[in-house]
Amino acid sequence: MSTSPTAMSANILTVNNVEVIYDHVALAIKGASLQVPSGGMVALLGANGAGKSTLLKSISGLLKAERGEVTRGEIQFMDQNIDAMAPQDRVRMGIVQVLEGRRVFEHLTPDENLVAASAIRGGSRAEMLRNRDMVYTYFSRLAQRRDAESGYLSGGEQQMLAIGRALMTQPKLLMLDEPSLGLAPFLVAEIFDIVRRINQTEGLSVLLVEQNAIAALEVVSHGYLIENGRIVMHDTAQAMKQNPDIQEFYLGGAEGRDFNQIKHYRRRKRWLS
Repeated sequence: MSTSPTAMSANILTVNNVEVIYDHVALAIKGASLQVPSGGMVALLGANGAGKSTLLKSISGLLKAERGEVTRGEIQFMDQNIDAMAPQDRVRMGIVQVLEGRRVFEHLTPDENLVAASAIRGGSRAEMLRNRDMVYTYFSRLAQRRDAESGYLSGGEQQMLAIGRALMTQPKLLMLDEPSLGLAPFLVAEIFDIVRRINQTEGLSVLLVEQNAIAALEVVSHGYLIENGRIVMHDTAQAMKQNPDIQEFYLGGAEGRDFNQIKHYRRRKRWLS
């Protein structure tokens, strides 16, 4: 069903000036704002500990389980304020987060993992089977291992299963937290290519959180950079790839610095000046 531009925002997700505090003391997110266009694919980049996962959990509603709280700002999904909404209700609305570290049910098969994930939607068996077939169409490796115990899958296959499990909830916004973590480059490229195809074919909006800026900026249209809990840069993926500071600190340098050189290089931080 089409909706006029005046009736609904072009952004499926709007995070406006959000502040997050842990244990009523530690300020983790400091006035962060970002937007994900409907049907778009956006990356949130930053170093380890910059606040990427915390910002995702403020959107999915998982902060309270870690004694965190959104104390300021507003989060809107499909033009509805979701600040007071429980995590399970956000999932039913169409927000799903694939947590860092995969976290599949290791003693269940991929088939059983997918069926279990579909329960939150409460749909018919026919709907569940259609969704499962769709997951196997995109992730053919899972179809081949569908009857194996998930704990014996490779890291890449487990990541595919984690994403497939999220797709079983029929999301409108898929949030991926460090999907490249611990995977070989060829597997990262394969998974990111599949996610891009899902985005393009299904019209699924994607918010991708990554330390691997090289891989992320190849598949998204826009990116945000978070540092010390603040969004310090927002631009198109192409512009971010060409930015000298992004090249220096997140892409290995225009001349290909090695790790030790990057580690000890004094940051100019032009985005903070």
